[in-house]
Amino acid sequence: MSAIFPKWTNRLPAWICAGGLLASAGVTAGVWYYFTPKYTRVGYQPIQPVAFSHAVHVDQVGLDCRYCHNAVEKSWYSNIPSSSTCMNCHSQVLKDDPRLALVRESAQTGRPIPWVQIHRLPDFVYFNHSVHVNRGVSCVECHGQINQMDEVSEVQPLSMYFCLNCHRHPAGFVRPLDKITDLNWKWSDNPATAAELQRLNGEKIVRDWKIQSLQTCSACHR
Repeated sequence: MSAIFPKWTNRLPAWICAGGLLASAGVTAGVWYYFTPKYTRVGYQPIQPVAFSHAVHVDQVGLDCRYCHNAVEKSWYSNIPSSSTCMNCHSQVLKDDPRLALVRESAQTGRPIPWVQIHRLPDFVYFNHSVHVNRGVSCVECHGQINQMDEVSEVQPLSMYFCLNCHRHPAGFVRPLDKITDLNWKWSDNPATAAELQRLNGEKIVRDWKIQSLQTCSACHR
């Protein structure tokens, strides 16, 4: 005696196909969105209230990153300089330039300049700048050649994979402490030689400075 199935089972193959198509579309859309710069913010370059060229201030004038971001070696965050720091120079240099009107106003009134934050981590991620800077990780590793930028943009995804890649292989990302803010510095101008010097010296730095290659969840998620 043959089995008798309900009539709705006749539509089951169509439903399975439709479900498969919807699932595939969802996965494709997720990958398309979450693995593109729109999500990782790579290339994000907002218009700032005051045009500030790192290329001029760092590469041409020769300012050290720590002159403006003076908390980076002792704090979890890298501070944005106050307008009074800017006026240390601009009270004499370009003191009447209309492009710096907002800076002068901020210094006089105490109202901060509404800079647009570019590099941003999720609230559930803990990142300590001082720990990394004091263990040989240069600004360039996360921020790129910011010293050559007229307008700052985000060049790294700052994703979990990006961070873990450094934590798993710290020797490939460390350098002498006196070269931390020299973003043009290399172990050698020869790429092949530089890679070998990075490996040898990086391993020595990791060993001598007892750098902990933390990969536990609690290292970043607190």
